[in-house]
Amino acid sequence: MRSILLVRGEKVILDADIAALYGVQTGMLVRAVKRNVDRFPTDFMFRLRKDEFENLRYQSGISSSWGGRRYVPYAFTEQGVAMLSSVLKSKRAVLVNVEIVRTFVRLRKLLSTHKALARKIEAMEQKYDGQFNVVFETLRALMEPPKRTKRPIGFHTEHGE
Repeated sequence: MRSILLVRGEKVILDADIAALYGVQTGMLVRAVKRNVDRFPTDFMFRLRKDEFENLRYQSGISSSWGGRRYVPYAFTEQGVAMLSSVLKSKRAVLVNVEIVRTFVRLRKLLSTHKALARKIEAMEQKYDGQFNVVFETLRALMEPPKRTKRPIGFHTEHGE
């Protein structure tokens, strides 16, 4: 689930992450896709723009020196991952594909459950009067993602110096 990223409003997995799951080199995966490019329309797979790749590089700490990646990666949507099973025919590729698709489905269910819960709370709030206002505010606060606080960098003494 950690390999699934949100790029251009789509949930995707990058080619290197898929290759690692399949136990193949990224170049081999990309070559197999290029040999079957007609199976991968833009809603199945797209190449990241340089600015998107740079943004991911800064967020994840990917090396940009000689040992780093030299080409902008491909991003595969859920449908693209499913299509990979027809391109990579090893037993491991099929098993990994099944698990990746299941993960996408779990993620979609989780997101839809969250939206459904928000709608139910809103309907209940309209139905009941102000006496339950505190309860509804508490429920909304619990549904909010936790706020990340940055820890101060460096050493600090007890006296704040």
